[in-house]
Amino acid sequence: MQDIKIKNLNYYYPEMKTPALKNINLEIPQGQFVLLVGSSGSGKSTLLRSICGLIPNFYGGVYSGEIYIGNDEIHQIERRELTQKVGMVFQDPESQLVMVSVEEEIAFGLQNLNLPNSLIRRRIMEITSALTLSDYLDNFIPELSGGQKQKTALGAILAMQPDIILLDEPTSQLDPISGEDILTMIRRLNEENGITVILTEQRLERCFHLADRILVMDNGEIIFDHFSHKEMAKWAVKTNRSFVPPLSKLFAETDYWDIPTTVKEGRKIIKDIHFNRKDLNDDFLHDCKKEKENLLIEVENLWFNYPNGKEVLKNINFNINSREFIVLMGENGGGKTTLLKNLNGILKPSRGKVKIMGKDTRNIDVEELACKVGYLSQDPNDYLFLPTVEEEILFTMKNLGIDNDKILNEIIDKLQIKSLKNKNPRDLSTGERQRVALASILVTRPKVLLLDEPTRGLDYELKEKLGEILLKLKAEGTAIFMVTHDVEFAAEYADKIILLDRGNIIGFGDKHEMLTNSTFYSPQISKLFHGLVDNVVTKDEGKRVLMSAIELKSVFEDKREENLYEK
Repeated sequence: MQDIKIKNLNYYYPEMKTPALKNINLEIPQGQFVLLVGSSGSGKSTLLRSICGLIPNFYGGVYSGEIYIGNDEIHQIERRELTQKVGMVFQDPESQLVMVSVEEEIAFGLQNLNLPNSLIRRRIMEITSALTLSDYLDNFIPELSGGQKQKTALGAILAMQPDIILLDEPTSQLDPISGEDILTMIRRLNEENGITVILTEQRLERCFHLADRILVMDNGEIIFDHFSHKEMAKWAVKTNRSFVPPLSKLFAETDYWDIPTTVKEGRKIIKDIHFNRKDLNDDFLHDCKKEKENLLIEVENLWFNYPNGKEVLKNINFNINSREFIVLMGENGGGKTTLLKNLNGILKPSRGKVKIMGKDTRNIDVEELACKVGYLSQDPNDYLFLPTVEEEILFTMKNLGIDNDKILNEIIDKLQIKSLKNKNPRDLSTGERQRVALASILVTRPKVLLLDEPTRGLDYELKEKLGEILLKLKAEGTAIFMVTHDVEFAAEYADKIILLDRGNIIGFGDKHEMLTNSTFYSPQISKLFHGLVDNVVTKDEGKRVLMSAIELKSVFEDKREENLYEK
């Protein structure tokens, strides 16, 4: 039996005075599916790295305590044997991809186990088919989308068939359909093969229903351990935790007696509530006032081919105005990042034009573009190369001639990175690194802000902070254009949604129209009210609808009791 036992585990990263893990004592029986929950920087990734033996061997630092896999302490297990027992998929897939092509990456670990070529080929075929990577076997890994890289990293681990799988936000870069498919497949492996799964996720609405057990971490400690996701949600609401999913938060804020964690549970609760569609019109639900807009970016008949001849974007046409927040969504590998790079001049159209404030990107120099258009890529490591967080941000300001401590301190405070100022960015969690990279962009106060998966690795509280910052920038005249698979974030903060499919725009419109009419790109709140009330996508809209209906139900019940009493 490959049970996991952790005894008195404590750990400090090098040169840190605060422990990343504090007195962890835990037993996880073989075959259990554990959901590990907590805010960014709470110690989740550090605990997973410890279980797979990377801490302290790879990271250094001060370590005490014991971790057993079965009867063996992990640091006494030979490395090759440990990789057969425990496999880990990191938050940041680029950090564990070492080969040139998808096929070579998945084969690499199997070859190190000295497996026969026939068995290696069979496992590659099975895994790539399950992960829809069969068409990308020969593709150059650096040219894959973030989601495809994430699938490749997952495939390389699953192909080795470990007894224990540690998954650190394995769906953070996957589109909603791929994310659901991957989690369902992992649950199947857990149920049918007896594989132990420890999963961390920020988007709890995706995985609450999958787990047998939920652990909550805070400041390096396990502060909650329960087998019921419903009890966890009630506890999290009561203790004002930041990771409560939108649906649970909606019912908590209406002071409803029950706290659902899935749409199915929520619909059961509201099935007897009467919703008057006529009273709940668009004016009631959302404010449609518009500010005067200035045209900032024009995309005209844009086509784009890579040098290998692959056609990625096909006849793209749209405009971006000041004070607009547009979200671009679509399947992994559909051309979203390529479109972003055409908007900021990193790539130039094969045909057609991209104009920024009236000027063709072909005729604007790099420094002018950098001042007008801020760009945050999927990988925050692209921006981080200096010894401390503060130096990273100051480097950007110095390069662009910005000398304003007020702007610096405002961004640092709002992104909650003040405590990270003297840390090395490479020692931070993915969510923390994302915030540091974003700070380096925001200090330039660009007219247009292009964001590629900026909520990756952020908990709900930090997403709210990010959303508030973006809305403030929008109110000041900045245009926001963002690629994301985070439907919940798009529903709360976007004005418009673009759906991209294999290089073609297949939908572009107001978020209420786009999200409520979608089967898969639809937030929890829309699914809750589907068929009952139209055009509800945000938590506040849902709250207004629910409160109104609950009050209406209360009036009806009071009248019914009065009639019964009179009779």
